[in-house]
Amino acid sequence: MTGPTRTRRRRRTPRSDWQLPLLTDLGVRPERQKLLVVVVSVVAALAAGAGLVVVVTSLGSYAPDRRTGAALAQADAALPQTFHGWSSPKLFDPVSDREKDAAPLTEKEVFAQKTLTGEKKLRLKLVAGAIDADCSAALWGEELVEQVAQAGCTQAARGLYLSSDGRYVGQYTLLNLRDGQAATELVESLKTLYRGGWTLPLKSEKAAFPASGYTEAGGYALGHYVGLVWIGRADGAEPTARDDYVSLALTLRGAEKPVYQRVVAITGPGS
Repeated sequence: MTGPTRTRRRRRTPRSDWQLPLLTDLGVRPERQKLLVVVVSVVAALAAGAGLVVVVTSLGSYAPDRRTGAALAQADAALPQTFHGWSSPKLFDPVSDREKDAAPLTEKEVFAQKTLTGEKKLRLKLVAGAIDADCSAALWGEELVEQVAQAGCTQAARGLYLSSDGRYVGQYTLLNLRDGQAATELVESLKTLYRGGWTLPLKSEKAAFPASGYTEAGGYALGHYVGLVWIGRADGAEPTARDDYVSLALTLRGAEKPVYQRVVAITGPGS
């Protein structure tokens, strides 16, 4: 009994149960839910296979002298040590063009869920939230800010979360871009661009990313949106065998619920 349990933890194969109730509440049919489960399972497998907890030194080390322009103002900003990006699943095709999803994101919509619940009793509580119409207010790094502006970013929604046991901190950033192509291009660029620019952490007395701490990040194209997941231990230490960062990332992605709601609003619950 003990052997198989340890094997499952090493492989970090997360269950997707947290997503099913979300889609059921929205009225999505079971066969559509299965599609999403497959997509998330593949994403988790790719993350585990790529070594989510390994520092990508092969991409080159990050040095302060590479920062220019707007980046200089954030010389002590926290940066993720790893980043992985994924293109948009077909599920989000209905919101691939902002003209078909023109209503701006609202705080009531984005921060409706104050707690995100995952497996193994993982609970992330919202401690700070903000939506900026000027996307540069939520980002730093000259190249990143410029590319986001060229992508037609009109909103940057950020939510800062702390786990109920105080062990983990996470921030979810949702960027409202022009279209799916712009979202895909940004995620692809961030595979290297993140080393010279990233999202600004929200300030809160309840949670913070240690400036020199170890963190990991992921970028997801979701139609014309880009979701940025940023996670780490609150003490800044590197993860141990006890820390399931795949499950942590999936739980934080519960903040994507507004995007799913917009898909259903366009296609209908039975589509």
